[in-house]
Amino acid sequence: MRLVIQRVNECEIWIDKQLYSRIGEGLLVLVGVGKNDGPETINSMADKMMNLRIFPDTDGLMNLSLLDTEGEVMIVSQFTLYGDCRKGRRPSYTDAMKPKEAQSIYDTLVEQVHTYGLTTQTGKFQAMMDIKLTNTGPVTLLLDSDKVF
Repeated sequence: MRLVIQRVNECEIWIDKQLYSRIGEGLLVLVGVGKNDGPETINSMADKMMNLRIFPDTDGLMNLSLLDTEGEVMIVSQFTLYGDCRKGRRPSYTDAMKPKEAQSIYDTLVEQVHTYGLTTQTGKFQAMMDIKLTNTGPVTLLLDSDKVF
């Protein structure tokens, strides 16, 4: 599983020119599900994202997690995180999980994040979305389950 985590002041998801979901200060998490991901990946990645100390404390140091700040989280599926651009000019997605199975993993990740008790919003799986955000910092991190655990 690959997560692109962005610290945001605000984030909106628009589908067909209609506002679909919105959060205030917190995290935008783009989720790519790999063909080898399973249930064990979900808990580990959810715990890591929720406890990353990437928010500033009173001294301006990144010492606080999303849980500490009681921020909000927007979780959006993005299979293109598994795009392999090493050969040719068209990305290969052979390492991405097939949509039906990926949606199950994605939905379970969202359910797991809900258990932390913070406001959680999502995009729409397999929809064409416009994402409007204000990345603060900027802070953007990549978590790859193959490299983190």
